[in-house]
Amino acid sequence: MPDYELLELVLFRAIPRQDVKPLAHLLLETFGDFNAVVSAPIAQLTKIKGVGDTVICELKIVEATAQRLARARILRKHVISSWDAVLDYCHTVMAHRDTEQFRILFLDRKNVLIADEEQARGTIDHVPVYPREVVKRALEMNASALILVHNHPSGDPTPSTQDIQMTKQIGMAAAALGIELHDHLIIGRSRELSFRSEGLL
Repeated sequence: MPDYELLELVLFRAIPRQDVKPLAHLLLETFGDFNAVVSAPIAQLTKIKGVGDTVICELKIVEATAQRLARARILRKHVISSWDAVLDYCHTVMAHRDTEQFRILFLDRKNVLIADEEQARGTIDHVPVYPREVVKRALEMNASALILVHNHPSGDPTPSTQDIQMTKQIGMAAAALGIELHDHLIIGRSRELSFRSEGLL
């Protein structure tokens, strides 16, 4: 179903018996696509004429549902054989955020995902990450391996020098305790970068 029609359905639930086409057009013009609309910050949505609490509630229900469905496809699954689902989940949760977020996927010794946690939130171009805290949490989770994930709100997943240094520090700290760092994914708007694929791990 096209983004326009899907958004109309959501808006019609929020504002029944009203022509929602103009508002659907305005939202898509403002944010770009359906995913960006439902994941837009509430503060930005409230600036759009015609968007009230009911519309925001409907959009956020759709966003939460999409995230839960995507998460259910990977939780307790073998991550390496479900890699496309992992990428889908990371994009669903992080691609349209307007600030950086750092998440960790914790894996057991069979590479089954046992937990996914947000570790930190940052600004539009920085998120504070402390290798000691990452490894400490991995030990608490009894994880055997990790996948680091963070987003770049700019849309460009190219790693910064700080991203590369931080990843190396976490990798060394984890290795010292017998925990493997499988990958570090940077999520952009429409694509992602894998440290493993780029030879950065």
